[in-house]
Amino acid sequence: MLVGVEWKRPAPDDGQWPLEASLEELAQLAHTAGLEVVGQVTQRLERPNPATFIGPGKVEELKERVAETAANVVIFDDELSPRHQRELEKALGDGVKVLDRTALILDIFAQHAQTREGALQVELAQYEYRLPRLTRAWTHLARQAGGRAGGATGGVGVRGPGETQLETDRRVIRRRIAQLRRELEEVRAHRSRYRARRRREGIPVVSIVGYTNAGKSTLLNALTDAGVLVEDKLFATLDPTTRRVRLPSGRIVLFTDTVGFIQKLPTHLVAAFRATLEEVTESDLLLHVLDVTHPQARRQAEAVLETLETIGAAGKPMVTALNKVDRLTDRAEAQRLAAELPNPVFISALRGEGLDLLLQRVEDLLSQGLVPVETVIPYSRWDLVRMVREQGFVEQEMPTARGMRIVARVPPHLVGMLGDGSRTSPSRGRKREQTR
Repeated sequence: MLVGVEWKRPAPDDGQWPLEASLEELAQLAHTAGLEVVGQVTQRLERPNPATFIGPGKVEELKERVAETAANVVIFDDELSPRHQRELEKALGDGVKVLDRTALILDIFAQHAQTREGALQVELAQYEYRLPRLTRAWTHLARQAGGRAGGATGGVGVRGPGETQLETDRRVIRRRIAQLRRELEEVRAHRSRYRARRRREGIPVVSIVGYTNAGKSTLLNALTDAGVLVEDKLFATLDPTTRRVRLPSGRIVLFTDTVGFIQKLPTHLVAAFRATLEEVTESDLLLHVLDVTHPQARRQAEAVLETLETIGAAGKPMVTALNKVDRLTDRAEAQRLAAELPNPVFISALRGEGLDLLLQRVEDLLSQGLVPVETVIPYSRWDLVRMVREQGFVEQEMPTARGMRIVARVPPHLVGMLGDGSRTSPSRGRKREQTR
């Protein structure tokens, strides 16, 4: 049974999703987690009820609907406090589990984490979510004895078993959280060394970002035959995948598919996935994949941009791939949406439409940081020729008696490696940029 609340807001459009659309997404999440949705209950509120989140009358209605449908799980579309969860489970009776959107997403992540890194990040997020809820789960045992429950003057040796169990569990979980953070720091250090090596090699990195189920994995498969799992489910893939892609000029770049974003993404979940999301913040360019056919495409784009700002990746060069154009019905609305987004390109990752133009747009943006050079590379240093071809943009090659004469645009670090024979040609570069 799904429960959604529509908040009364003075502003006509404050980014809040329509309740029906948000609950439809929650139903998709439930389906991904392997649950069957049997109904939903909604309410319009100004603020959450301190005890049960929804009003007392709505709690009774929810209880009746749960009994009618034999539902054994109730999922709220907003994050519940520990008190809300406890009071609701008490009101709905034994055998009914109360979850919120965050707990549901964590459960899906736990199902889909395949690598050790993904499993560590999910486990950390789960423990940090459960810890405050666990500390209240044992309060009913405090009445048995001890502490304040045993009287204001209760002394040493009369603490109740409830509090003892509580403190034991808290210690165990906090130790595990500390251990997980240490292990994830090792993962971050490993990724940092890997990124430093990539920077030395001068291979640009393009991070594929977007709302969950927008078609990021399908696009990576279309570009690279990566074999990434593709399903019509939210968060079908969780662990990042990196593949080499050859741009139209022959330049090699790395494309990284990252975890999908979603509205109401919990901040502690973002923090737990910091090691993965650092791939986004350290990339040279962002490729934002957007399902242009989705009824909430504009709000999905806003949710992605907000998350990018949260993780410190706002302001990076971006290409927007408006995906699933083969299923597009309202092209005029799609054009209006495209006009609001940076460097838009209409594509169909499934059918391979528009991918050449997409790669050219990616190359154009990446090329803006290249330095124009003209040099002769000795035939004995064919490795440098290969590096120029892979990392730069070759405009002219001509064999000479002394070696290969090359006119190209290359990353700044390659200029020094090409030796004394290279010279920059800024006027030529500026002219070409103006021509473009």
